[in-house]
Amino acid sequence: MSKNLYPLLFEPVLKSYIWGGRKLQSALGRSLPPDGVIAESWEIAAHNDGDCTVRNGYYAGHTLSRLQAELGADLCGSANAWALERGIFPLLIKLLDATQALSVQVHPDDAYALAHEGNELGKTEMWVVLQAKPGARLVLGVRKGVDAGSFRQALAEGRLEDCLHYLPVQSGDHVCVPAGTLHAILGGLLIAEIQQNSNTTYRVYDWGRLGADGKERPLHIDKALAVIDFSCVEPAVCPAAALPLPEQAAAQGIIGELLCRNRYFTTERLRLPAGAIWEGCCDGSSLEIWGALEGSLAVSTESGPAEHEILLAAVSFCLLPAALGKYRIRAKTGATLLRTRVET
Repeated sequence: MSKNLYPLLFEPVLKSYIWGGRKLQSALGRSLPPDGVIAESWEIAAHNDGDCTVRNGYYAGHTLSRLQAELGADLCGSANAWALERGIFPLLIKLLDATQALSVQVHPDDAYALAHEGNELGKTEMWVVLQAKPGARLVLGVRKGVDAGSFRQALAEGRLEDCLHYLPVQSGDHVCVPAGTLHAILGGLLIAEIQQNSNTTYRVYDWGRLGADGKERPLHIDKALAVIDFSCVEPAVCPAAALPLPEQAAAQGIIGELLCRNRYFTTERLRLPAGAIWEGCCDGSSLEIWGALEGSLAVSTESGPAEHEILLAAVSFCLLPAALGKYRIRAKTGATLLRTRVET
C-alpha cells in the first residue's frame, strides 16, 4: 500500500434551497451557518457545483477533483475507467433535509444528458430514509392509466397531482430511483442519497410556490416529458435482499442486505454488533464509500500507521481509495453501515 493512500474524510458542501430546514443540526448535530435553511449536504462530491475538500492526513486541503487528477485509478479503480476518461468522479453522496416538498422532477439517462446537457451525465440514484415524520410520503412514478398525453393534459389543466403515485415511507426504507423515474421527496424526510455524479434535474411541477426571489422557479416540461418512464407505474418500497457474507463476518453476528445494484453502483447495508470487525480489501477494482448511519466505528488499514485510523459516527461517510489494500472496520458500538462500490 502506498504511504499516501488511506481512508479519506471530507468537508461537506452545503446547499441552501427553499425546501430545506435545520435538521442536519437538530437531528444529526451538524454545525450549520447561524441563519437560513440547509437542504443538502454534499458529503463526497467532485462536481462543478460542489467540490468537497479532504480534511485528514496527507491530502488535507485537496479538493476531491484535484485528488482524482493526482491519483487516477488508484483512487477510483479500474471499474471506473470510463469516469477517469471523462475526467469526472463517478459518484456523489448527499444528505437531504426535506422539511418541505421538493419539486416533482425527473433525471435523464446518460444518452439524453450527453446529447442535451454538454458533458453532464444522467442521474440514477437511490435513497435511504434516515428519519421520517408520521405519515411521510414520496412521489414515485405515475398512477395506472397515465401516459405522456394524459400527463401533459393534466399539467395544462392544473391537476397534475391526480397523475402522481404517492408512496408512504418510514425510517429504514430504501428506494432505488433509475433515471427516467418521476419522483419527489415530500416534507418531513431526512434522507441519505447515493447517485451518479450529476446535477441534471428536469423540474416538471413545483406545487404552485414561489422561490426565494419571489418568482416561480423554472420548469423543464418538454425535456421532462422526453425522458419520463411512463412504465414506472405505482412502484412499491424496494425490498432488501439477504446478502451472503464471509464466514468470518457471519460468525460475529454481522447481518448484510443488498439494497441497490445497477451499472453505476452497488449499495449494501451492514449491521455490526458492538466489537464486531469487518475485514475487506480494496484490490484496485473500485473505491469504496462507507457511511455510518447508526453507532460509531473505527476504520483502519492493515499495515498503515496508526494515524491512518479514522473514527466515524452517525451520520458520516468516508472514502477508501481503490488501491488501498486490506482494511478493517471495527464497530465501537452496535452500528448500521452503508457500503457503496462499483462492480464490473
